[in-house]
Amino acid sequence: MENNENKACTIKTSVGGQALLEGIMMKGPEKSAMAVRKPNGEIDLSVWDTKKLTGIRKVPFIRGTFNFIDTLIQGYDCLMKSAEISGQEEEPDKFELWLNKTFGKAAGSVFSFVVTLVAAVLAIGLFFGVPALIAGFAGNYIESKMLLSVIEGIIKIALFFAYIIGVSKLSDIHRTFMYHGAEHKTIFCYEKGLELTVENVREQKRFHPRCGTSFLLIVLVVSILVSSVVTWDNVLMRVVLKILLLPVTVGISYEIIKFAGRHDNWFTRIISAPGLWFQNFTTQEPDDSMIEIAIAAVKPVLPENPEDAAF
Repeated sequence: MENNENKACTIKTSVGGQALLEGIMMKGPEKSAMAVRKPNGEIDLSVWDTKKLTGIRKVPFIRGTFNFIDTLIQGYDCLMKSAEISGQEEEPDKFELWLNKTFGKAAGSVFSFVVTLVAAVLAIGLFFGVPALIAGFAGNYIESKMLLSVIEGIIKIALFFAYIIGVSKLSDIHRTFMYHGAEHKTIFCYEKGLELTVENVREQKRFHPRCGTSFLLIVLVVSILVSSVVTWDNVLMRVVLKILLLPVTVGISYEIIKFAGRHDNWFTRIISAPGLWFQNFTTQEPDDSMIEIAIAAVKPVLPENPEDAAF
């Protein structure tokens, strides 16, 4: 007798997730969940309603930006909670103690804002400023603006690769990438209509075409095309304009990754290939305890009718 999970093999599900510290967050069409391994070995499970995009936030090429922002906010929130639940929160330093004394209960929000602001400034400097400066210097010898944009894009991609490969050597990040692999394997298991058991999940691939890694690589490639129309006369102005055009880049990239997730043909396989290859670095083979976490996180978010989670 065919059950709901067997029907799932006929669709590509929209269910997706994010690796956390000793845990995984999964997002379904109606429910989202977070499962984290506690220091005593038990699994802490939280379930909440999925925030849905409405109105203009659902419009193609606009929805990508809103979805990206919501994903960043929720992902950061879950990451902080997973650190607390898993017992990996470090003792507060002098700056955190000062924040607690100065802002009281609001200290956590202030600290998150400061960390996010610093991270944003560093990211803009590294992935927008540095490539533009280097390519701008090459502009003294190259007249083609399109070629300069390609050079800038290659530098940006190289920096991204170097960053990911570098952090993957850190033990905590390596474990997080193992959870990332468990997340992908579990979703593949569900999409194939197999029972969600450790044994079945273990046999699945850890490379998924709808991974955030693939999305970021598409963003980098699309940014080359978008930035080709931006002035090279002033490097600072170019960086500012590229930041302002980021919603356009993200919007286009989101529609591309959504299309690739819905279809399986030679074109989508070409689109997905670079991201799938790069997942060799951003995912690792999980152990059985990590697969248990992924299964615990995904079960609460699966709808009774798999068609309701069609991508």
